[in-house]
Amino acid sequence: MEKLFTALNESSEQLAEELDLSYVEAVAETGENIFHGDVLQDELSEIAAKKLRKIYAGIQLDTYTKEEIRKAFQLCVLKGLKEGAHPNHQMTPDSVGLFVGYLVQRFMSEKSSFSLLDPAVGTGNLLTAVLNQLKDHQVESSGVDIDDLLLQLSYISANLQKHPVQFFNQDSLQNLFADPADAVICDLPVGYYPNDEGALSYALKADEGHSYAHHLFIEQSMNYTKPGGFLFFIIPNQLFSSKEAPKLNAFIKEEAYIQGLLQLPLSMFKGEQHAKSVFILQKKGEGAEPPKQALLADLPKFSNFDGMQSMMKKINEWFSSSR
Repeated sequence: MEKLFTALNESSEQLAEELDLSYVEAVAETGENIFHGDVLQDELSEIAAKKLRKIYAGIQLDTYTKEEIRKAFQLCVLKGLKEGAHPNHQMTPDSVGLFVGYLVQRFMSEKSSFSLLDPAVGTGNLLTAVLNQLKDHQVESSGVDIDDLLLQLSYISANLQKHPVQFFNQDSLQNLFADPADAVICDLPVGYYPNDEGALSYALKADEGHSYAHHLFIEQSMNYTKPGGFLFFIIPNQLFSSKEAPKLNAFIKEEAYIQGLLQLPLSMFKGEQHAKSVFILQKKGEGAEPPKQALLADLPKFSNFDGMQSMMKKINEWFSSSR
């Protein structure tokens, strides 16, 4: 993986310098080159193109696992986002993506094939981390994002990992081109939705001023989940303490059954006010029913092997007894 990261990093730095691009834009360009097996930028000098071809010749994608490719590519993306002015482009941490993948695999275990949607796909790190956990399933997946650069990075990452994902470059809170899915995953973008007119059709719109984007994403995700389907949200812990929380609570109670709320380790976040949890819902519909008891837990540090083993045992017991 380190070798692949080094090749991606060196070629990205060279492209950024030659074409006067930001580093993260160059990551997208070099990813396209690797996928197509050639240097696609006609404006490069012969010497620069020759140097790049030499780097690419040392990359044999078939010798890497999907996870190795995802991690190497996302390390470069992370470096680029840190260097640039991208305050809203926060990537879902690897450990969280893998854990959400485990949960999706468990909840969807009875389906050999299903559809999966990420309506705020960003760089695709969460989506591909989850897909890499679903080796025993046929998954038809799609992702939506309004940011064209992030979406470009997302589809290049998916291509390099050989995941056939449909991507849509549009405002995720307007009518989507994507079809309703059996399962939805979403690392909720937290903040205000600036399009007041676009929020008017939502039950969770604010009574005055801008609406919370994260509330609207929950409603939109519900709109694009099939009856009986599951939703896996990464939510801020303060989700249910805002002035709009009563409306959100009523909406969830009306539309879905709460399956679980798993608080992520506080050590992952800069402060308690930034802490997050994994919130699992099942949309009401034929075959859907509430669990005997919702799965509620505070997760230990992911590096705590014994603690995580104990937590996995607890989750497995819950699946055996509560569903």
